[in-house]
Amino acid sequence: MTVLSALAGRHTALASRAVDHLHRLLGEWQLLADLSFADCLLFAPVDGRDAFVVLAQVRPYPAPTLYPDDMVGLEFPRRSRTRVAQAFDERRIVREGEPEWREGVPVREETIPVALGNEIVAVVSVEHNLAAARTPSRLELSYLRAGGALAQMIAEGTFPYAGDADREHEVTPRVGDGFTEIGPDGVVRYASPNAVSAYRRLGVTTDVIGESVAEIGVGRDILFELGAGHPVDDEIEEEGAWLLRRFLPIVHGGAYQGAVSLTRDITELRRRDRMLLLKDATIREIHHRVKNNLQMVASLLRLQSRRLGKGKARAELEESVRRISSIAVVHETLSQDASDVVEFDRVAQRVVTLVEDAFVRPDRPIRFTLEGTAGTLPSAIATPLSLILMELLQNAVEHAFPGRGGSITVGLKRTTPGVAVSVQDDGVGVPEDFTIEDASSLGLQIVRTLAKEMAGEIVVTSNGGTAIEVRVPVIG
Repeated sequence: MTVLSALAGRHTALASRAVDHLHRLLGEWQLLADLSFADCLLFAPVDGRDAFVVLAQVRPYPAPTLYPDDMVGLEFPRRSRTRVAQAFDERRIVREGEPEWREGVPVREETIPVALGNEIVAVVSVEHNLAAARTPSRLELSYLRAGGALAQMIAEGTFPYAGDADREHEVTPRVGDGFTEIGPDGVVRYASPNAVSAYRRLGVTTDVIGESVAEIGVGRDILFELGAGHPVDDEIEEEGAWLLRRFLPIVHGGAYQGAVSLTRDITELRRRDRMLLLKDATIREIHHRVKNNLQMVASLLRLQSRRLGKGKARAELEESVRRISSIAVVHETLSQDASDVVEFDRVAQRVVTLVEDAFVRPDRPIRFTLEGTAGTLPSAIATPLSLILMELLQNAVEHAFPGRGGSITVGLKRTTPGVAVSVQDDGVGVPEDFTIEDASSLGLQIVRTLAKEMAGEIVVTSNGGTAIEVRVPVIG
């Protein structure tokens, strides 16, 4: 639950659709604060009392704030916020009246009713710090015009835009990035210096102000959407430069009055994206080649083992082949993903399949089961852990079922703060005095060494079989 939802539920009688509308407003109202050079407070009537509560607050980026302290959650009697009450009761924007002193500075307050259909659900108080006021420049006048236009749309219930709640962008242009004012005839009325510089990077050499929007890469499809009252996000690339643009239509009384555009130069961001993609592709290719090389080594060892005939040397080489194959499984998984993390569940399933293919015979049936989940693990953990799993499975197959079959369960689970991998069989079990430290087999020595290198621990239990669990901490 958001702060706005919690405050609305605690202090007001606002319906859920009204709260949703206010959430959409909060997603866009930084623009209003920046264009107005003013702090904005969102007021809603308190249920059962003659007062208003502040549901939200936003400070302007281009101007000093009036309220360094948080105002959200404070209640004010109606008599102390007469313009807020007037805007709410009279359903209109209130701009008249003398300045008031707040926080030790003179303040001019403009209050805007927030309309939702035929209902007024809240009031936005736009509060200008007159102590910081000066003769406005052409840039500031354009900002203030656009801010006033958005205020009128809030009062008419057309801002925030319908159906615009789900827009998602990695970056969003701000007013200071680049601002353009467009008339209903499609001519640029004003462009801020940052906007002009951004279009210069695209190769636009004409004077942007007074030009048709077609000269700055605005096509008929964008104009059509704006004329229908729909905001438009687009990204344009020319001559190695990228611009992210957000076009906002100005609609009053149902009629299209023009638009404002926010423009952000994202050239460096896109270049970094390309470099990251290239780096990711290179890393994947390296993992792919490592996997191929490991498989080649395994194939050579397999060919060599076939020339030895039956015997201990051949068995040792085949064990080495399986160990190399388990490591290759991790690199194969990494070669399919751009990150340095591995879905270990997939790796564990592949390792189980390797052991099953190598050892299960019709006269010695062994059933394997994989339970739980380990999630994603860094490759530095996944690689030795896959080898540990291979050794534990092979050890269980070779020693748990002399002359018969059985079942082996592989357990995966995330712990705090790491991961646990267990192999449990229903075989003959281990001697009562067995400890992993005294194990002489190469496989269990590998398990012990790798677990120690990862600061892990090994727990062995024997109760109707053997269970060996390896717990490894995972950082990050």
